[in-house]
Amino acid sequence: MTESLLAAARRAPRETWVVVGAVSASQYLNHAYLVLFPPILSVLSGEFTVGLAALGVALGVQGATNTAFQLPFGHLADRYDRTIALGLSSVLGALGVLLAAAAPTFEWLLVAQAVIGVGVAGHHPAHYPLISDSTPETLMGRAYSLYGFGGSVGFATPPVLIAGVVSAGYSWRVGVGLIGAVGLAYAVAVTWLFAARVDDAVTAPNRSRDRGDADGSGRDADDAERSRTRGTWVERTRAYLRELAAAPGILALALLALVSSTAGWGFTSYVVVFLEDGYGLSLSRANLALTGSYLVGALAVFVGGDLSDRISAGPVMVASFAAVGALVGLLALGVVGPLAAIGLVLLVGGARSIAGPARSKLTDAFAPDGTTGTSFAITTIGVMLGNAVAPPAFGYLIETAGRRAAFLAVAGVSLLAVLLTVGLIARFGDA
Repeated sequence: MTESLLAAARRAPRETWVVVGAVSASQYLNHAYLVLFPPILSVLSGEFTVGLAALGVALGVQGATNTAFQLPFGHLADRYDRTIALGLSSVLGALGVLLAAAAPTFEWLLVAQAVIGVGVAGHHPAHYPLISDSTPETLMGRAYSLYGFGGSVGFATPPVLIAGVVSAGYSWRVGVGLIGAVGLAYAVAVTWLFAARVDDAVTAPNRSRDRGDADGSGRDADDAERSRTRGTWVERTRAYLRELAAAPGILALALLALVSSTAGWGFTSYVVVFLEDGYGLSLSRANLALTGSYLVGALAVFVGGDLSDRISAGPVMVASFAAVGALVGLLALGVVGPLAAIGLVLLVGGARSIAGPARSKLTDAFAPDGTTGTSFAITTIGVMLGNAVAPPAFGYLIETAGRRAAFLAVAGVSLLAVLLTVGLIARFGDA
């Protein structure tokens, strides 16, 4: 696999790696923004004198605004300018983090979380079209794997960085502020890079590759479509809904993303509690196991990208979801010792990451011409809804039926994703 990746790097155009590297770094920061507060919820609870339930609402505010702004950013990337979508998203996300670091009250923290959510909402709709239009088809899976690597390391950073800052005697605000400052500096740099150094063929809105001029007068089909959709808000909304209805494969992928994300976030949200209570691990060791799962996932995503290019996306996704279901089920049954349980958590992190590049390839393949940003926004909505559904649903199961039952349910949801993937590939084909 390493030789394959090196060979791919040697034959890739220079602009491909400039674009993929830049958006992968942006993905790293955006994923770090998503998990700023879970490592320090107890600290925030004491400082703002609120309970964990209220802090859960704060996390939910971020998820809600993230979901709500996916399609507007997708429309911006597809119809106007990807550089603007990327720059606006990057700046807003970083400003939201800095607002959170300076928050004097819980209400201020809620506003900051909302701003972070709006900013993070734009990264997938802007990133994926940039990767798609700058990368040769034969290297697409590997490009998405590098992008996924950036996101996985981003998830793993805040638990280590912010917890380390707090344990060293500094305020949590120092750690959060540092991430925000780096993010703002990078937002300015990456916006300049795409505006000044990346070809317009990559940063311009999606355009039809095969229809040419709409009317023979020099205007292409995208310009004609933009003219048709100008008018009242109702007319634009109707046109947009017709566009979505014409992409049943994307809608099916969004449903699959919702199911697989529900399993993934259910595991992530409660695995530390499960390791503590079910296997007698200390809090620090349980947290290290979770961080380790992200790091293993950061490496495994390259395996997923390589397999997606050399085999195809469908079998990779089936294998990933089936492995997660089996591993989580084994963990739930409690038939292994504490050390083996940590190993299972690490394996789950690797198994679930393998599916990421494959899903990205399918989204790119199923996207109707001129709607790449919007299509990735739709599948991201599925992911974010899973993030919103999983914590309360599995938390309720833990309280009413116990931790083992909740984790068996996580395994069951992952196996449901296997069935959905098989049906999706049978209906819409593979990539």
